Amino acid sequence: MAWYDDAVFYHIYPLGLTGAPKQNDYGEPVHRLNTLIPWIDHLKKLGVTALYIGPLFESVGHGYETTDYKKLDSRLGTNEDLTAFVKACHDQDIRVIFDGVFNHTGRDFFAFKDIQKNRENSAYRDWYCNVNFWGNNEYNDGFSYDNWGGYNLLVKLNQRNPAVKDYICDVIRFWVSEFDIDGIRLDAADVLDFDFMKALRGTVDSVKPDFWLMGEVIHGDYSRWANDRTLHSVTNYTLHKALYSGHNDHNYFEIAHTVNYTNGMISSNIKLYNFVDNHDVERIYTKLNDKANFEPVHVLLFTLPGIPSIYYGSEFGIEGRKERYSDDSLRPYIDLKEHAEDIEKNPCTRLIAALARIHKEQPDLVNGGYQQLVLMNGHYAFARGSLIIAVNNENKEVTLNVPASAAEYKGLLRGSAVNASGGRLEIRLAPNSGEIFAPGKGDGKKLIADAGEKKPEASKQEIKTEAPKEEKKPEAPAQEKKSEAPKKEAQTKASEPGKKTTAAKQEKKAADQVQEKKTDLDEVKIPDIPYEEMTVEQLQAVILSKMKKNGPVTDRMRKDVEDNIWHNSLVNWAKSF
Repeated sequence: MAWYDDAVFYHIYPLGLTGAPKQNDYGEPVHRLNTLIPWIDHLKKLGVTALYIGPLFESVGHGYETTDYKKLDSRLGTNEDLTAFVKACHDQDIRVIFDGVFNHTGRDFFAFKDIQKNRENSAYRDWYCNVNFWGNNEYNDGFSYDNWGGYNLLVKLNQRNPAVKDYICDVIRFWVSEFDIDGIRLDAADVLDFDFMKALRGTVDSVKPDFWLMGEVIHGDYSRWANDRTLHSVTNYTLHKALYSGHNDHNYFEIAHTVNYTNGMISSNIKLYNFVDNHDVERIYTKLNDKANFEPVHVLLFTLPGIPSIYYGSEFGIEGRKERYSDDSLRPYIDLKEHAEDIEKNPCTRLIAALARIHKEQPDLVNGGYQQLVLMNGHYAFARGSLIIAVNNENKEVTLNVPASAAEYKGLLRGSAVNASGGRLEIRLAPNSGEIFAPGKGDGKKLIADAGEKKPEASKQEIKTEAPKEEKKPEAPAQEKKSEAPKKEAQTKASEPGKKTTAAKQEKKAADQVQEKKTDLDEVKIPDIPYEEMTVEQLQAVILSKMKKNGPVTDRMRKDVEDNIWHNSLVNWAKSF
C-alpha cells in the first residue's frame, strides 16, 4: 500500500497564511516561509500525515501566474528555505506535495517575454496556444493568445509542444532533486491535455517510488483522469458539494447517492481526494446553515471512501465567504499563537484531531468495503469493513437499528458501549452528531465532548487576511485586482457577475431554473463558434454529444449536465474532452 492511500492531508495556501503582499515586486527575498515551521508541530498534534502546499513559485500576484518554476516566490523566501521546510516536515513523518500550475504561466515567464520581444521570430511562439500576431489584447501586446478562464494574466501553454512537455517534466525532476517532494497536485487538471498528463505520469513514476500525482477536476467521469496511465487521484468535488448541501437540505439521500455514484465511477484501487473546503470555495463553517452539523460533516469526511483533507484554519471553525473579485477572505493570514490551546479547548479542533487519530488506528477506514445500512433524510448509517458509522443531521435525538456482525460495539469518539441483539444494533444519536462504532467493549473514554456543546466564540471570529505590517501596502492595479481570484468553484458561481446573494440562495435559484427548464438538449443546434460565446444550453448539448462519443450516457450523467448551469464551468468541462 502506498503512503497516500492512508494519508490525512492538510492544505496550506502559503501566500495567504504568511500574510505576504498581494503583488510581487521581485525584490529581495523575505523569509516568510520560515514562519510556517511552527505549523508543522501543529499538524503533528492534529494527526496529519501529508501536506499539500502551494502555489509556491515566483509569480506576479496570487501564485497561479507563474514567472519562474524553479525559484521560490521571493515573498516567501529562498529555495534553501523551501528545502529546509520540506525536510522539517519529513522529520515529523509528514509527506509534502506541491501545487503544479502547468496549464498556464504568467506574462513575466521567460518564454512569453521572448514572444513580446521577438514576435514572429521568437523561438517560443509555439509554447503557447493560438498566438495570433494579427490580434491584440488589453495589454496592447500587438498579438492575442489563449488564456485560462478569460484572464489574459494567465497565458495557456501548448501542452502538445514537445519542448513544453520536456520543460515541465524537467521542472518535476528539479523539484524532486532539489526539494525531495512526495507528490504534485495538478492545477486545472480537467483542462490539461491527456498525452501531457501521461508524460508527467511517466516522469514521476521514474523519479521517486510512490510519488503521488493528483489532479484538480470539477466535473465529469473521474476515471478519465484517475487511472493507471494518467493520475493517481483527483479532487472529489462531487462529494464536496453533497456534504454541505446534504446537511443544509437535511438530505442524506444526496450524499449516499453521490458515494455510490463515485464508487461506481472509479477503479477499486483508486482513492479520491475528499475535502469540505479549500482555497477556492467558502469555508465549511460558513456554508453550513446549522453550524452544529460541523460534526457529522467531518465524521463523513473521515469515514467515507477516499483520502480526507483539511484546509488550513478550518480545524478552528473559522468563517470564510467568497467575495466578488477576490478570494482573500478564503486565504487568510492566521497567527498560530492565537490558537495555541485549540487542540484541547476548541470542539472543532478536538473533533478533527480525534477523527485523524481514529483514521490512523482503524485500517478498515482505508481498505474496508463500503456498505449502506440505513438511509433516511435525517440520518444515515453505513459499514466500512467491521466498523459501523452513523450520522444525524437533525436537531433532535434519533434511533437507528442496523445489522451487526459482533455482539458488542464501542463508540470510538465518545467511548459509549452498545450491545447487539439478534444480529441487530440499536444506536442512539444525539442531535447533529456522528459516531464510529468498532467491535469491542466500550471504555467510556471520550475523544470529543458530547454533541451539542456550544462552539467557542473564537470559531466565529473574523480572521485577518493579512499579517500585521507597519508599512502600507500599495494598491494593486485594477486589472490585476480583478484577476486575483481566477479559480472559481463551479457550484457556487453566480451566472451574472456582481449578483449579490448567498451561496445557498444561488444553489436554490439554480435548482429552480433547472426544474423549470424544458429544453431538449438533444434538439439544441450546436453552432460553430468558440465555447466562450455559446449559451448554457449549447454548452450542455456539446458536453452530451462528446459523452455519447465516449460510450453510453446514463440518466445520472445526463442529469449532471442538465443541473450544471454555470457558464464558465461548462466551458471548462467542454474543453476537457
